Amino acid sequence: MTIGLFGGLSAKGLTRAALLSALLSTTAGAVYAADLAPAADAAVAPAADPVADDASLVGQVFVTARRREESAQEVPIALTVTSAETLTQTGVNSIVALTQLVPTLQVLSPNPRNTALTIRGLGASYGLANDGLEQGVGIYVDQVYNSRPGAATLDFIDIQQIEVLRGPQGTLFGKNTTAGALNITTRDPGQEFEADLEASYGSLNFRQFKATVAGPLIKDLVSGRLSFVGTWRDGDLYNPKSNTWQNARSSTGYRGQLKFTPNDKLTVKLYGDYAVQQPECCTQVYVTVGTTKKPVEQQYAYLAANRNYKVASTNPYDRISDIDDPIQADQWVNGLSAVADYDFGPVTLTSVTAHREWDWEPRNDRDYTALDVTRRSNNPSHQKQFSQEFRLSNNGGEAFDWTVGLYYFDQNVTTHGVTEYGSDASYWLLPGTGTPDAILAGYTVFNDSTIDTTSYAAFGQLTWKVSDRLSITPGVRYTQEKKDGAYVQTTTGGGATTDTALINRRLGIARPQSFTASTDDGAWSGQIAVVYGLTKDINAYATISSGNKSGGINMTALPLTTANTPSLQAAVVRPEKVTTIDIGLKTQWFDRLLTANVAAFATDVEDFQANIVDRGPGALRGYLANVKKVEVRGVELDATTRSIGGFKFYGNLAWTEGKYADFTNGPCPLELVSASTAACDLSGRPLPGLSKWAGSAGAEYRRDVVLGRLAGEVYAGADASFRSSYYADSTDSRYTIIKNYEIVNLRAGFKSEAGWEAFVSVRNAFDAEYLQNITVVSGNSGLVVGTPGDARAFAFTLKASY
Repeated sequence: MTIGLFGGLSAKGLTRAALLSALLSTTAGAVYAADLAPAADAAVAPAADPVADDASLVGQVFVTARRREESAQEVPIALTVTSAETLTQTGVNSIVALTQLVPTLQVLSPNPRNTALTIRGLGASYGLANDGLEQGVGIYVDQVYNSRPGAATLDFIDIQQIEVLRGPQGTLFGKNTTAGALNITTRDPGQEFEADLEASYGSLNFRQFKATVAGPLIKDLVSGRLSFVGTWRDGDLYNPKSNTWQNARSSTGYRGQLKFTPNDKLTVKLYGDYAVQQPECCTQVYVTVGTTKKPVEQQYAYLAANRNYKVASTNPYDRISDIDDPIQADQWVNGLSAVADYDFGPVTLTSVTAHREWDWEPRNDRDYTALDVTRRSNNPSHQKQFSQEFRLSNNGGEAFDWTVGLYYFDQNVTTHGVTEYGSDASYWLLPGTGTPDAILAGYTVFNDSTIDTTSYAAFGQLTWKVSDRLSITPGVRYTQEKKDGAYVQTTTGGGATTDTALINRRLGIARPQSFTASTDDGAWSGQIAVVYGLTKDINAYATISSGNKSGGINMTALPLTTANTPSLQAAVVRPEKVTTIDIGLKTQWFDRLLTANVAAFATDVEDFQANIVDRGPGALRGYLANVKKVEVRGVELDATTRSIGGFKFYGNLAWTEGKYADFTNGPCPLELVSASTAACDLSGRPLPGLSKWAGSAGAEYRRDVVLGRLAGEVYAGADASFRSSYYADSTDSRYTIIKNYEIVNLRAGFKSEAGWEAFVSVRNAFDAEYLQNITVVSGNSGLVVGTPGDARAFAFTLKASY
């Protein structure tokens, strides 16, 4: 049974017009924070005081989307702001879960390394991870760019607020942010002691603990903040082969901050963080079998029957794993950064210095069956980065606000991988050829790669206040980026043979190869935005922006030519160029009781960088390629209310349509794969990973009560989100469609005036069945696996603040 978002109706039963009306009647939006005070100490150049009196604060949300503190309603950017309170109340503990509140943000994460973030359908191509591919969605924590998307899977810790900026943001935000940015701000220490404790327990032995202590270390000179978060949960997939529960969660994180204020001019903040995840994760379960154009004896049903193999369950929601090898998805993330602001009076100089490292130690059973096809598939990786940014901003002027800066980024990624094939590999990966099992049994492939990236940029942005109502904001950035990569693949093992045909078949699975490649390109990006105040609380804006993502290098085995040799011309891919037009209205009504915004956009991408899976014989090979042109169009509605008789409402709705406008040499979907198929024309096909319709809505009621000696407020809330169907594979195979789904979360609690709070929550309250991701398994037998979304889960949380 499917429970809908409104009045018990499924989204299937609503027309688009009715759905839109329902969302708007719930006052669409994505922020509970409509009555927040300005963000505390945002570590950006201070703007002129935006408020004349306390009344002007009402209904305002303050952001640092343009590297200075200002009202979100005055920024000509389509953005969503989520406060720390909203994250806690809705149970959103990571960027992966944030998608329930921000429908234009999509996260595919079968495991941390293969995590892909998109905004409006753009940012990263779906497929196996490739270290030579830049992300188009930038993740910034306290102004520091986090280059590895695996950080998106870590638990939030001590968050102040999160701004999701949609569209190219390269003028002021780091590098290659062609699709958007997540601007995450953590809380600052103050000159008063404070402590926060939080503990949760729930379904599947879910346990989460959070603790923060902050306050002055040297009065009026040094203050500090130290936070911890730990999350553990049993697995939700049962493996009868090992008698274990898999896809568990286990992570801990620490964050510390020291804030120095030696005088009124200088502020220095030192940040340090460390996080580790060591869960028994991540595997996938049987979803379906697709019929290819290969001969019957090369398809899944025939192959499985002739090895007497029967999958444990053909229903993914039985949550039964069928793998026969251990799994792990261990990662370590740590970093140090320093942010210094010096106020010279007319201008403020900001320096952001950071070093970050990421270690990835996986283990997986890549055939996702109990057969001995792939015994090992491990690609441990180590990444380290250093960045330095200098910004000079004026401290507010009557006619102009401006920011100029320099940016430097250096990164090294090193990977040492191994894949070992088993006794069923010849039969499964080379079907119908009569290849003896011994040919691939024990055949082991080692891959070693390293890539160095160096990026330099200069940027500037100016806001010209033409009049009290009209402002114009041009911005420009020039980026020079160089990549040097080296890849070596060696093989060993397998049955000894002098038969040339058998040797060539084995080499078709994986052959020794090595190459070096480099790219060095420079590009201009920029924007021009115009904002016009129709009234005091209604602003209209239009923005034209461009972005560039630097060229890439394939840090994996190259696809093979028809002569069964590596295709060296595929080693490098061209830069990606993005142009976006945004127009919108930002409005507030009834003394800012209601905030309602609308944005329409059109984006064209030339040389879209796609991570394509080679459908050749044997193993899946992910490699980079350029799609000549991609187009995305959409409309987004956001709104929220302040308290109305104790009630708050929010909701949002996005209609987004993206397509491969010109992709004549694309990979073929599973149903068209044959022994002779080389490429398919995907022009006009939908962009993968993109729901045409997505939205969320929610309401909360709060009321002051006195219960005996207890005084405080009781509250109850509900949140719902939905996504229409989308393709989870770059080929748009009909077997990789993730169907539309809806999730409803409920919560209720009590907040005491004494400083403690207790609440219960139910996630996925109606136990909706949905898939988080889908994968076509190597060998093109037709087997398709996936990860079911979390089932209904209960949790009880107790918080205390001092």
